[in-house]
Amino acid sequence: MEDEPGAEPTIPVGVGVGVGVGPWPGGPDAWPDDPRYDRQLLADGDRRNVVDAYRYWTMDAIVADLDARRHAFHVAIENWQHDMNIGSIVRSANAFAAAEVHIIGRRRWNRRGAMVTDRYQHVRHHEDVAAFAAWADAAGIPVLAIDNVDGAQPVDSADIPERCVLLFGQEGPGLSPEALAAASGRVEITQYGSTRSINASAAAAVVMYEWCRRWATPR
Repeated sequence: MEDEPGAEPTIPVGVGVGVGVGPWPGGPDAWPDDPRYDRQLLADGDRRNVVDAYRYWTMDAIVADLDARRHAFHVAIENWQHDMNIGSIVRSANAFAAAEVHIIGRRRWNRRGAMVTDRYQHVRHHEDVAAFAAWADAAGIPVLAIDNVDGAQPVDSADIPERCVLLFGQEGPGLSPEALAAASGRVEITQYGSTRSINASAAAAVVMYEWCRRWATPR
């Protein structure tokens, strides 16, 4: 099933009325005099999947605050076969405060895995790899292909610059030859079991965390 932007419910699946906070204590007379706060949420309570620091804030206020401190890395995903992992990757990108997520290929993608986090995360579409590569070149941002292919360096010792794009392929086929050719470096995740690869969304979270371990300032 493919969803249009904004199609998800306000309360994501798995987030019930017992999650979050209720109405602001003390009623309207006690409401904070701060434009970041949403009066409807103050009245009804905030059951959204947001950190406590953003409770009762409007969505625009949350996005503005995130924009002031997003990290320098971008995330890009190829979307030729409607990979179901894309929503989860967007969710992780939001969790690790990625600058932007880039969808290469099909514009439509299943947003349910994002759990509404795509409302807080900037997402850009590129028609094909050539268009994406042209954007990265114009922005002066190196592209790192994340795939277990020849020449890939282990993620724990690879050169991962502060400003970069982490490029992920689809579950199964991995990155296309065109995407690999557009990258200036290749990174793989060291594995210790019998399978050749791990889930694409899990791989994305691992590499984003490694970037944050090196470059991020704890919140």
